[in-house]
Amino acid sequence: MAGNDERGASADAGLAGDMQVRARTMTGAELRDWGMKEVAYFRTIMHEGATLVAIHAADGTPVGIVEDEDSAVDAILEQDMVPTFLQ
Repeated sequence: MAGNDERGASADAGLAGDMQVRARTMTGAELRDWGMKEVAYFRTIMHEGATLVAIHAADGTPVGIVEDEDSAVDAILEQDMVPTFLQ
């Protein structure tokens, strides 16, 4: 079993190294768009006296509003995106 864990850790380290190399060779436009389709963030907002959660694409584009953080995470995951909480 330890061999599988070591191989997994090695693969993760290789992926992180590949991402670092990729980031260093990107143009400004590529860097701006990196993760745009994979990451969404959410934050708590007040609307007409109610506390809601707003979901935004990585570039800040509003995507939706839900009643709570669990619903925000579920909605983001349903779109095969990575949820990130913004404070």
